[in-house]
Amino acid sequence: MTGRPIGIGVIGLGRAFTLMLPTFVADGRLRLVAATDPIASARAQFERDFGGATYDDAEAVCADDRVDVVYVASPHQFHAGHVQRAFAAGRHVLVEKPMALSIDECTAMIDAGRRAGRQLIVGHSHSFDRPVARVRELVESGDFGAVRMITALNFTDFLYRPRRPEELRTAEGGGVVFSQGAHQIDIVRLVGGGLLEGLRAMTGAWDPQRPTEGAYSALLRFAGGAFAHASYSGYAHFDSDELMDGFGEMGQRKTAVDYGAARKRFATSDPAEEAAFKAARNFGGSAYAAPPTRHATAWQHFGFLLVCCDRADLRPTPTGVTIYGDRERRVEALPAPPYPRSEVVDELVAAVRHDVQPVHDGEWARATLEACLAILASARDGGDVRLLHQVAVRRDG
Repeated sequence: MTGRPIGIGVIGLGRAFTLMLPTFVADGRLRLVAATDPIASARAQFERDFGGATYDDAEAVCADDRVDVVYVASPHQFHAGHVQRAFAAGRHVLVEKPMALSIDECTAMIDAGRRAGRQLIVGHSHSFDRPVARVRELVESGDFGAVRMITALNFTDFLYRPRRPEELRTAEGGGVVFSQGAHQIDIVRLVGGGLLEGLRAMTGAWDPQRPTEGAYSALLRFAGGAFAHASYSGYAHFDSDELMDGFGEMGQRKTAVDYGAARKRFATSDPAEEAAFKAARNFGGSAYAAPPTRHATAWQHFGFLLVCCDRADLRPTPTGVTIYGDRERRVEALPAPPYPRSEVVDELVAAVRHDVQPVHDGEWARATLEACLAILASARDGGDVRLLHQVAVRRDG
């Protein structure tokens, strides 16, 4: 495989694929060669744009000899089955977060990858973001002492973006805990070292028209005594991008006219109409607009994060890391990314071409899902939930 682009086969051409598309297009180490999606217009768009083959089912994508890596971007409830099919066909896998909907599914996926001798990477999560990774590097340097407390806050319009019906049903992976907790908890675990011991949480489901969790707040306890507070709301009022120098989650500049855009753009009580509206905006839909191909001007982010250490507080921003030391405040700037989510491809290429064990592997993602499931369990039952499947940050990834 060395010397030619890595062939990517895609299962699911929806929203997740659209967000990864600028990365796939910009990085010469990758080539889109095959895809499947239940929507015919999406398959036709893929053929026009990339000259790749399209198929009616996932098995055919996995069987395509040009495919080196299967990118699983299907709805959450299908991840486990699609990943295991890809491994059975001898392919490496990049699967979207959340990894799956249960610990047993995650374990089956990990075991399938081991049997096949293939790599499993789970992402994109925002713990890939370079400023977050840089905070982890600063922590590991030892210059600032131990991590003592982490605060993670994000307030978005997530719940009012167009959704398919199952995205509003928790049992099928809907709500903010599965979709957004997979970002935020991954970040907290990365900068805190990975080894959570337990947590206590509450969730909010305050809109009967969107009958799933739209908010949560969790207090997480690490081995060694550090703790973290993670809160998320997707109810579309306060926008925490105000705390991120006016940059949106995708690294784009935001203005006052962006406020309330989700509610203004679409409002309906008809689930079928809402699903159709979402499909129209996705890849190949009647309202689809190709993502910009220009270079990113700032790093992506997932809201406000502050990591309190013995001798400094560390805050990643869309342009670098601010270090609040004992006697001075300084900014460590990071050069703008060459294109969005380049960090994901770096980890993928290292794993597939050089057999480097990825940081965001199956065991890591299973531990993040365990914490997300514990948020739901703690909110439902009250009290602390002990965590049993945690792993430390891989230092040689």
